[in-house]
Amino acid sequence: MRASVITGGKSNLTYEVTDGRSTWIVRRPPLGHVLATAHDMGREYRVMSALQETPVPVPATFALCQDATVLGAPFYVMERCAGTPYRRAADLEALGAARTQVISTRLVDTLAVLHQVDPVAVGLSDFGKPEGFLARQVGRWKKQLDASRSRDLPAADELYARLAADVPEESATGIVHGDFRLDNVLVDADDQPTAVLDWEMATLGDPLTDLALMLTYHRLGDVLGGAAAADASSAPGFLNEQEVITRYAAGSDRDLSRFGFYLGLAAFKLAAILEGIHYRYLSGQTVGDGFDVGAVVHPLLDAGLDALKENN
Repeated sequence: MRASVITGGKSNLTYEVTDGRSTWIVRRPPLGHVLATAHDMGREYRVMSALQETPVPVPATFALCQDATVLGAPFYVMERCAGTPYRRAADLEALGAARTQVISTRLVDTLAVLHQVDPVAVGLSDFGKPEGFLARQVGRWKKQLDASRSRDLPAADELYARLAADVPEESATGIVHGDFRLDNVLVDADDQPTAVLDWEMATLGDPLTDLALMLTYHRLGDVLGGAAAADASSAPGFLNEQEVITRYAAGSDRDLSRFGFYLGLAAFKLAAILEGIHYRYLSGQTVGDGFDVGAVVHPLLDAGLDALKENN
């Protein structure tokens, strides 16, 4: 059997394993400094297994191993699905604006479909604690950020204080992916999503956090570039921000009047994640290229502060 690292992600490690006849995907936590609860293999495995019979496209799951003595860390094995995780505008430009519009529309539709799934119906009633979700998210990402701090970040302290002081009423509970964007979705040659990947931060809570995080990636694609996010949303034909919101709202009855808060929280969350990557990079605990993301944390925090002034 042979294994190779699949590049692109900056958190959990993903390997393609083959015996020359069949191929599987193996996921395990990153090396070195790992934040508590941030790389739970069991969560990824459980939510994908629960979604097998729903309209949400996910890989088939085969095995979960929590015994760290086998590979040195917990891991799970899943199906290798066909498709491309589009990251770059150039890749979509090669397809043309019409196909890019279809892909981005189906991306939004896939998110809306996920948020329509009843967690109780698929056996995920205890997958999270949805009550007080937004307030806990603010506190959680503050703790994650503090656990990875290697420098002063005054904008982070200000953004946290403003988020904590003005948490809105939550929308109806749903399954939250936690990092939904185009390069976490495989798209086949017919422009259909074949698999939503990277469920490491999935939970139950307010699904508008998924929409806000996806749009935060889109807004900051030019700033973050290859260091932390893709720029696919800048390709001709890709739905713009208002089109994304309108498309999502058409399949949802959620209140978007306080969407500025969700955008601010998304920026805070992403800053905490990137600061963790920066911490591991400084400690020499990363595998592959593209982990020097420290410089993008500052503009991201500033964007979060600006977002709090917005309403949809």
